[in-house]
Amino acid sequence: MERPYGISDFAFPTQWDRESGPDLLERAGRGSRTGRELGQSGREKGSNSSRSRGLDRPVTIYRGRDREYSLRETEVRTLTDLGKFRVVPEDDLAQFGYQGDHSRMESDIRSLTRQGLAEQRTIEGHSSYSTKVLTLTKDGHRVIERAQLVSSRQATYHGFVKPKEARHDADVYRLYQKVSREIERSGGKVRRVMLDLELKKDLYKALSRMRPDKDPRYERIFIANQFDLKVVDGKIPIPDLRIEYEDDCRDVRRLDLEIATRDYRPQGLGEKAKAGFHMFARQQDHAKLRRVLDTQEISARIFAL
Repeated sequence: MERPYGISDFAFPTQWDRESGPDLLERAGRGSRTGRELGQSGREKGSNSSRSRGLDRPVTIYRGRDREYSLRETEVRTLTDLGKFRVVPEDDLAQFGYQGDHSRMESDIRSLTRQGLAEQRTIEGHSSYSTKVLTLTKDGHRVIERAQLVSSRQATYHGFVKPKEARHDADVYRLYQKVSREIERSGGKVRRVMLDLELKKDLYKALSRMRPDKDPRYERIFIANQFDLKVVDGKIPIPDLRIEYEDDCRDVRRLDLEIATRDYRPQGLGEKAKAGFHMFARQQDHAKLRRVLDTQEISARIFAL
């Protein structure tokens, strides 16, 4: 069953596509569900005109429950990125958040960790894959909630998760940066990002309320449509990342993105493709995933992560 929304072309650069570089398609819709509410306490600022430290950049004072935190503008932006994406690789943060200025990023990270707002860890994956990543601490999460640094509709997270999930989240941040920049170049503006964790929570809650006197097949389709998702072989696939944005006409649209790896089972990969998600993969995984899709006679394209 098709989603109750139209399809419009969103022209992204051809270097995204490892194959022929066609326009990326997206499904658009209004009325996305509200995320969890954040803290209601307002931000309390101190003087930022005369105080500075480190690289002689202005700082603002944010008050927590028991102490004050002195933060530069770039540190605040880093805190919000960590909150929205749960785990962020240091190398990607330097590239995208600091435009390649590693020294400035390192200075900010030292400040955030010293104040107990962020923490670092090293995660490992396949051979030759090892990276330092960052996440919010509980205190860091309280600061962005108390100061209302993100929209009340934007879910935020803190703390490290299982290594496999941490590797996944680390790739999600890179994917977001890639896609959001093209949205902005096309005149759009990102309003909210949703990780699979948030979508699963809301979807499963709705599924648990299915009425027993109704046909479960149609009830599942009805619920999937409410979330702008599709039923595939009796299941409701969930994307790794959903980006909700306004286009240049101020219409609200969504992009559902999936990061595919060589560990995907053919059935799972096929379900994600049939759900209409835009598939991304690292270069070393692309050939294998393409063969899997070809075997299942699925024409979905895989874009370069």
